[in-house]
Amino acid sequence: MRTQNKTSELRTLQGKFDRLRKRLARLDPILVGTITERTILRDDPDRPGEKKSFGPYYQWTFKEEGKTVTVNLSADQVKPFQKAIDQNRLLEQTAEDMRALSRQILDASTVGVKRRKNAKSD
Repeated sequence: MRTQNKTSELRTLQGKFDRLRKRLARLDPILVGTITERTILRDDPDRPGEKKSFGPYYQWTFKEEGKTVTVNLSADQVKPFQKAIDQNRLLEQTAEDMRALSRQILDASTVGVKRRKNAKSD
C-alpha cells in the first residue's frame, strides 16, 4: 500500500512538473529590468513663477556585467518591453517552482540514507 501511495504522489508531482515545462514553452521574448516613466518639471520661461511639465519619458533600466544600464524608450516600445519583463518574471517564478518540485520528485523516487535514531539524553 505504501508503494502505491508513493507512486501516486510521484505521478502527481510529475504532472505538475510537466505543466510547468509546458508553461516555459509558451513564453514570449524575455527581458530583465524595470521601466520607469519620468516627467520633468522646469521653470516656464513664458510664465515666471510657474512650472512647465515635459514628458512623459520612458526609461528601461537593467544590469549588464555588474553595471546599471539605462535605455530611453519611445511610447510605442513601452508595452512590448513591459510584456517581455513580465515574461521574465514568469520564467523566474516557473524555474523556482520547478526546482522545488524537482526536489520533491527526487526525494519520492530515490532511496536515501537511513537516518539514525536520536539518542535521548536524560
